[in-house]
Amino acid sequence: MSLVVYNTLTGEKEEFRPLVHGKVGMYVCGVTVYDLCHLGHARGALVFDIIRRYLEYKGYQVTYVRNFTDVDDKIINCANQAGCDPKEIACRYIDAYVEDFEGLGVRPADIEPKATEHIQEMIAMVKLLVEKGFAYEREGDVFFSVRRLPGYGKLSGRDLDQMRAGARIDIDERKEDPLDFALWKRSKPGEPKWDSPWGPGRPGWHIECSVMSQKYLGDTFDIHGGGKDLIFPHHENEIAQSEAATGKPFARYWLHNGFVSINQEKMSKSLKNFFTIREILSKYSAESIRYFLVSTHYRSPIDFAQDRIEEAQKALERVYTAFRNIDLLGEPEDDQLQPSEECLDRIRSLKEDFESAMDDDFNTAGAIGRIFEFIKDINLALRECPGNPQRIVDLRASKKAVHDLGAVLSLFQQAGQTRKLDHLAEDLLKMLVDLRGVCRQNKDWAMADRIRDHLAELNIYLEDKPDGTTIWKINT
Repeated sequence: MSLVVYNTLTGEKEEFRPLVHGKVGMYVCGVTVYDLCHLGHARGALVFDIIRRYLEYKGYQVTYVRNFTDVDDKIINCANQAGCDPKEIACRYIDAYVEDFEGLGVRPADIEPKATEHIQEMIAMVKLLVEKGFAYEREGDVFFSVRRLPGYGKLSGRDLDQMRAGARIDIDERKEDPLDFALWKRSKPGEPKWDSPWGPGRPGWHIECSVMSQKYLGDTFDIHGGGKDLIFPHHENEIAQSEAATGKPFARYWLHNGFVSINQEKMSKSLKNFFTIREILSKYSAESIRYFLVSTHYRSPIDFAQDRIEEAQKALERVYTAFRNIDLLGEPEDDQLQPSEECLDRIRSLKEDFESAMDDDFNTAGAIGRIFEFIKDINLALRECPGNPQRIVDLRASKKAVHDLGAVLSLFQQAGQTRKLDHLAEDLLKMLVDLRGVCRQNKDWAMADRIRDHLAELNIYLEDKPDGTTIWKINT
C-alpha cells in the first residue's frame, strides 16, 4: 500500500509522492519563545517527530526543518515586563524548549533556524514583493496586498469577500484592505530593529517561515506542517507571499494536527488553561505522555484528563510485563534455533497491519491497536509450554518485532521497565521465594504450597527445577 496523507490544501487524502525520489523536505512551524511550552506544543512536536520517523522507516531521506520565532510582539512584551533584553528572553526559552522536548523523547529537527539569523533574507523577499507589485510601504511599514494575488484563501477555504465583510481586524487607514498583513514593521522606541530600505524595523511573523523554509528546502518542497490554529492566517499568508515572490507552488502537502483541550476547550496560554510540559513530566512518565498523545489520530482533538494518562500507564505496563516475562525465560539451550515459520508469519502480519495503518495518513491509533493484539498473542504463548526452547526463540523474536515497530512511535523502548514491581517489590518477592525454599527443605509442604498459591493469585507462578525455582509473572 502506498502512503496516503490528508492534504489540507485539497481537503482530500492523496498518495504521497515527493518531489525527489527517495527524499522528503519537511518544514514545521516551531514555537514563539516567550514562555514554557505546554502539552499542546508537545502534541505538535511529537506528531511531526513520528511522521519523520515513519518516513525514515519507509526508506526516505528526510530533511526536517523546524524554526524558532525569536523576535515577536509577545517576546518584546515579556522582556519589557521582566526588565531585560528580548534576546535574553528568547535564549532562555529556547534552552527550556530543548530541555523539555529532550525529556519527552522528541528528536531535534535536522535544522532549527532562528528568525533573527535570517533578517537580510527577509528584507530581500519583502523588497522583491514590493518590486513585483504585491506589497506596498506606508510610513515605514510594508503590507502584503491580498487582493493583488488571485487565489488567496485556498488553504483555509475562505472567500475573500466574506472575510472582508466579517473581518475583526483593527482598522488601519494606511492599509488598502483590512485583510492586508504586515511583511515589515517599523520598530517602536526600545524594540529590536534592523536597517531596511523602509527604515529601522523588524519582520512580520509570516515572512519568517517563508524565508526559512525556502532557504533550507527550496522554493517548492514536500510537506509543511503545524497546528490547525495556524491554517489561517499564518499558513494562508505564507502561501500568498511565497508564491507571489517565486511564481511557483509553495508546499505540496499541508498537514495539521488537532488541538489538546481541557474540558473540551482548546488548551492555550491566552486562555490560561494549560499545563506546561515540565508540570506534566513531574507527575507522569514521558512515555505515558507520548502514549496518551499518539493513541488518538493526529488530526483529531484530544481532551486531557488524568484518567487518560493513567490508562496510558497501564497499557505500557502490559507491554513491559510481557517483555520482562520473555526475558525471564532466559536463553534457549540450543543457540542454533531460529524462529519458526509460524512465528515469522505472525510477525510479517503484524508489520503489514502496522504499515497499513501508518500508510493511512499516519494512523497511530490503528498501529498501536494492532501491536496490542500481538501482545495478547504473546501472553497466550507465555502461558503455553513456557520452558519449550522453540517457544523461547519465537517469543524473543516477537518481542524484538514489537520493540522495533515501537521505535517508530517512540514507544516501548525502555529496557527493564516492568509493571508496578519496583526494586522493593522485587526484593520482597525474592525473599518469599527463598522462604519457600527453606520450607521445602524443612518439609513444611503446607507453608510452601500456601506461598505458591498466594503468588499464583497475583499471576506470579513458580516452577521448581532441580537447579532452583523459576519465577513467571504473567499479565492477564
